[in-house]
Amino acid sequence: MTNVDRIKKQVLEGKVLEKKDIILLFKEDTFELAKAADEIRKTFCGNKFSICTIINGKSGRCSENCKYCAQSIYFKTNIEEYDLLSEDTIKNSAKSNYKQGVHKFSIVTSGKRMSAENIDNLCDIYKSIHSDIPIELCASHGLLGYEELKKLKEAGVIRYHNNLETSKNYFKNICTTHTFDEKIETIKNAKLAGLEVCSGGIIGLGETMEDRMDMAFTLRELEVNSVPINILNPIKGTPLENQTLLSYEEIIKTISLIRFILPKAEIRLAGGRALLLDKGLDALKSGINACISGDMLTTSGIKTEEDIEMIRKLGFEV
Repeated sequence: MTNVDRIKKQVLEGKVLEKKDIILLFKEDTFELAKAADEIRKTFCGNKFSICTIINGKSGRCSENCKYCAQSIYFKTNIEEYDLLSEDTIKNSAKSNYKQGVHKFSIVTSGKRMSAENIDNLCDIYKSIHSDIPIELCASHGLLGYEELKKLKEAGVIRYHNNLETSKNYFKNICTTHTFDEKIETIKNAKLAGLEVCSGGIIGLGETMEDRMDMAFTLRELEVNSVPINILNPIKGTPLENQTLLSYEEIIKTISLIRFILPKAEIRLAGGRALLLDKGLDALKSGINACISGDMLTTSGIKTEEDIEMIRKLGFEV
C-alpha cells in the first residue's frame, strides 16, 4: 500500500493527521494525491458546492504594507481608489449575483479596520440586503473587535472573512504593519460573536510547502469553516511584481494536501484562478468544494455562469 493510500485510509477512518503524516506525502505523485483528496472530499462533504462572490466596497489607501496587495499606500499600482460604495450599488450587485445562482455575497473593504461610522453604514447596508434578498451574507472588514463583529452578526452577516495569508513563521516576510496574532484574535472574536469564519491564504508568496501546511494546521486548530486558497497574481508596483508563478502541479498538490488536513472544510478556490489555462478545472478535481466567482478585488476573475456550467459538468450540486 502506498503512503497516499495508507494515509487516505486513516483520514477516512477519522484519524486527525499530524505534521509528520503530511510531510510523508510531499514527494508523492500529484495525480494520486489529487484523486485521494477528492475521495476524502466526497466522503465528508458530498457533492454540494458553495459559490460566493465579492464586491470591492471600499478601495485603496490602505495603511498596511502587505507585499502582494495593490491597495496599499506603500506601493504605486494605479488602482481605482474610492470610499464606501452606496447602498444601492452594493445591493444591486447582491441582487444580480443571487439571480445568477450565487449562494454567498461578501462586501470587502480596504484598510486595517473600518471606522465606527463606516461599520454603522455597513450594518445598515447588510440589514437592507438581508431583508430583501435571500442570499447569505459574509463580511471582510479587517481586524475588528468583538463588539463590531457582534453588530455585523446582528445586521444579518453569517460569516466573517480574515485570511491568515501564510504561516506564522513566514508572515513577517509579507507584512510588518500588523501581526499574525492580531489575525488570530480577530478570528476568535468572530467566533465568539457567533459568526462562522472564512480564512485561508495566498500561495506563491515565496513560502515553502511546509509553510502552507503549517497555515492549514492553524486553521484546523481555529475550526475555520471556509478556507479560500488564492494563487498569487503578481501585480505591477508591488514588491512581489516579479515573483515566479507556481507551477499548476504545485498548486494542485498544495490543495490536495490541505484537504488531507481539513477533510470537512469548504476548501474554496479563490483569487488567481484566471491565470490557469483551464480556469481551475483540474484544481476542482483535487478536493475543492467551493469557489469565489466573478471578479476579485483588483484583478479580473471568471464569469459566474461559466463557473456554474463547469462545476455542474464535474458532477457537483450547485
